[in-house]
Amino acid sequence: MTSKKNDPSSRIFDLLQFGEFGDVNPSITDSATYTFLQAHTMSDTFAGLQEGCYLYSRHWNPSNKYLADALAAMEGTESAWVTASGMAAITCAILQQVSTGDHIVCSMTTYGGTFAFLYNYIKKFNIAVTFVDISKLDEVEKAIRPNTKIIYTETMTNPLLQISDIPALAKIADNHGIKLVVDNTFTPLIVSPALHGAHIVVHSMTKFINGKNDCVAGAICSTKEFIDALCDVNSGTAMLLGPALDPLRSSSILKNLHTLHIRMKQHSKNAQYLAERFREAGLKTIYPGFEDHKGHEVMRKMMNEEFGFGGMIAIDLGTSERASRLMEKMETEGVGYLAVSLGYFKTLFSNSGKSTSSEIPEDIQQEMGLSEGLIRFSVGLDNDIERTWGKIITSLESCK
Repeated sequence: MTSKKNDPSSRIFDLLQFGEFGDVNPSITDSATYTFLQAHTMSDTFAGLQEGCYLYSRHWNPSNKYLADALAAMEGTESAWVTASGMAAITCAILQQVSTGDHIVCSMTTYGGTFAFLYNYIKKFNIAVTFVDISKLDEVEKAIRPNTKIIYTETMTNPLLQISDIPALAKIADNHGIKLVVDNTFTPLIVSPALHGAHIVVHSMTKFINGKNDCVAGAICSTKEFIDALCDVNSGTAMLLGPALDPLRSSSILKNLHTLHIRMKQHSKNAQYLAERFREAGLKTIYPGFEDHKGHEVMRKMMNEEFGFGGMIAIDLGTSERASRLMEKMETEGVGYLAVSLGYFKTLFSNSGKSTSSEIPEDIQQEMGLSEGLIRFSVGLDNDIERTWGKIITSLESCK
């Protein structure tokens, strides 16, 4: 497991980011464009030759730079870029690296939007994608072709909670001269993929990082070289596609980022408790904190242990009808909300096959082992989780 001296939350708190008048919160830059006192400075900035200047907020703005620097510190990367959604981060990170005729290897179990992008959308550019069981390293190795450019996975996959062996995948990628891209949305602070060899780390900041479900945002963390290329005014995918994050939202997310370490510990603590109770109640329960979870030991060797095994649980009720009845009852009982997304301070639950993974064809859902009765829980920050379990028990008894 990761040493305490590499605590990612400490890297965030070590940053000294002041406002222009000594504000303890960095100033919000409420401007789309920026003035230059000398014409040649503007020309040099457009050419990428001038450091420290801003030209247009689709490219960079100070508020976004503050947040990007904090995210790079958290992930242990040289640089970062923030986007207007998690999908913008994912698609820009991928499109920056591939061209017509290239090939991608991707985890079969992955967020539905990512799956749809790689399964349906990207084929219009004649880019091929092979989906594999990311936990089977021999499958990953066999899937690589001479034109493969990327291995794409999630640290903890959505919604089946598989654990990717990032050091092993990074070694495969390095051996073939390709890039490992890791979505770390489910496990911020818990795992630092770049420190285990991942070349690019993406996030949906909508989720745990922001923690309030009041905005949509994303992030890409990588080397300075990659981030500079991503926002190059002539050829950068993020610059030219334009998914710019509003600076007011950047400021809000940056403040929330400083409580992430507290929130992740509570999410994990509550999830571990509910997972154990679900299992004791005889329900098929998936949680990486269980020693018999297939990825438990892999996660243990990568994780920052103090933050636990995460706030995500999956239980299988067999049929979508039974899952629907339970979710409706839990909402009525006040357990949380029947809603997509995750990382909120209240518990959220949804039937993955009919919601966040509905983009995945049913035959592929079956191939990956996604039951129609699977309920994915994002466990909230409840102070009295035993009381919450009592509400779940009442809900379960009424759905027998």
